[in-house]
Amino acid sequence: MSDQNPLAKSLQLLWEGLPDPEKGPKPKLRLEQIVAAGIELADSEGLEALSMRRLAQNLGVGTMSLYRYVPSKTELLNLMLDAVVGPSPSRFSATDRGWREFLTTTAHEGRRLYLEHPWTLQANWTRPVLGPNSVADMELFMSGLLDLPLKDREKMSLATALDSYVLGAVRQELLWLNAAAESGMTDEEFWTHQLPTLERAMASGKFPAMAALGDDTFDSSWDETFDLGLQLFLDGLESKIQRRKGTANRPDQAR
Repeated sequence: MSDQNPLAKSLQLLWEGLPDPEKGPKPKLRLEQIVAAGIELADSEGLEALSMRRLAQNLGVGTMSLYRYVPSKTELLNLMLDAVVGPSPSRFSATDRGWREFLTTTAHEGRRLYLEHPWTLQANWTRPVLGPNSVADMELFMSGLLDLPLKDREKMSLATALDSYVLGAVRQELLWLNAAAESGMTDEEFWTHQLPTLERAMASGKFPAMAALGDDTFDSSWDETFDLGLQLFLDGLESKIQRRKGTANRPDQAR
């Protein structure tokens, strides 16, 4: 195990990789192989199942041998988070189609990432350890907003706000997906059980707005719900930009 603190060791592994052995046999494992195995385990069983012992078993090595490559689960998780982010071809191509198309693509790519790797919602991203993929992702984000008339600080706040929307929407979707397994009831069984109570409540006259809802009120798919929220988010941003441009063009605001 290393005497370096987890942050320093994480940065070293992210940017420099494993050091070449000074002597002895070559390492049996590659760092990318270890990280990929960690992601596969977390994808299939969740972050709570990820441990150095379990990962070593999956890789066919001893736990102490694994520590020679990655000192602890902390560094491993930092490597895994950086591995799953980064620019994609679709986001690169969207930079040529204006900020709105770029943010739309970015949001959908973020949703896909969270759905494919639900364990990322359990990780604390508020102080990310920035590796090559993370920095490249931020570089692409700022490049995609070059034509957006916002200050750099506002653009970074926009990145946080957009990710917060995506994360919240995906979290709700994943909770719904997991509800059947957690409750032991299908979605149809769940609502069928409540139907008699709800029908009596609607007939009571106490909830006229709810009673008047259309038959298809709750029929939206998760895709439709996500797209509606995203368009409202972007409409609000566009409205802000137009107001700012209008103010800047007013004679009394010119300087």
